[in-house]
This record gives sequence, C-alpha cells and structure tokens, in this order.
Amino acid sequence: MSSIMRESVDKVNQPAPQDPAGDEVLELVHQVMHQFRTQLFQALRAGSQELTHMESKTLGFFARRPGATQSDLVQHTGRDKAQIARLIKVLRERGLLDAQADAHDRRNVRLSPTAQGQTLQQALRHQAIALERRAVAGLNAEERAQLRTLLRKVRANLAP
Repeated sequence: MSSIMRESVDKVNQPAPQDPAGDEVLELVHQVMHQFRTQLFQALRAGSQELTHMESKTLGFFARRPGATQSDLVQHTGRDKAQIARLIKVLRERGLLDAQADAHDRRNVRLSPTAQGQTLQQALRHQAIALERRAVAGLNAEERAQLRTLLRKVRANLAP
C-alpha cells in the first residue's frame, strides 16, 4: 500500500486539534477501534488475501461455529439476509467457506471454513492478538482488568 493511501486512511475519524468532542468516551472507543481495524487490515493486505471487515467477521463466525447456517449468522448479527448471502457467496467463491446440505433438512446449508479459510482466520487472529498487546502496552494487569470491567459496564448500559 502506498504511503499516500496509508496517510489518508490513518487520518480518517481523527478529532480536530483541540476538539473537546474528541475526548468523549464513545468517540475515543470509536477512534481506537478504527485504528485497530485499519492496522489489522493493512497487515492482511500485505499478505496474499484481502478481506473486508464484514468478510472477516463472517469467516470468524463460522470458524467459531462450524456447521452453523446463514440464518444463524443473520440472527447473530441482525444484518440483512441479502447482505449476509452476498458475504457468504463471496467467501465461498474465494474458497474460504465450504457448504454442506444439512443431513436432516436439505433446505439448510451448513457452513464451515475450508482449510484455506482456517489458515486465513488463524493469521487474522494472531495479528489481532499482537496488535491488542501493542495497544495495551504500558498498562499493568490491574489496569487491563479495570479497562475490561469498565467497557463491559458500558456495553451492558447500551444493551437492549
């Protein structure tokens, strides 16, 4: 990726200098996640495979739940059925997901990562772990535990 593109990507969603709104809690969370995803997918693009955020989420879902169905993913994400169908189609065409008809109900298709999909998912997971370690460098174990606790509280406050 060129340095010009990297600079423009890295500046997306950054607060303006001395922008008090840039210090609001959820804006900071958004900025952290944006930086995390940008760096994670830059590392992937440097390899042989390129995945979008939603493609990686879809592949990850089926890696954690091999044999799940498209309907399971729709229910899990709340995303539109057509969007999920397109994601699955792309991942199948690229040889990252395998589909098998359900033995009890042939209308259902069970999806699992192929060997190539598993390899890619593992590479993505290893990259994410390394990036997370970098993100929390300088925080001791107690601070990391406190951060997790606080973020869980925020998540619970926003749960329906």
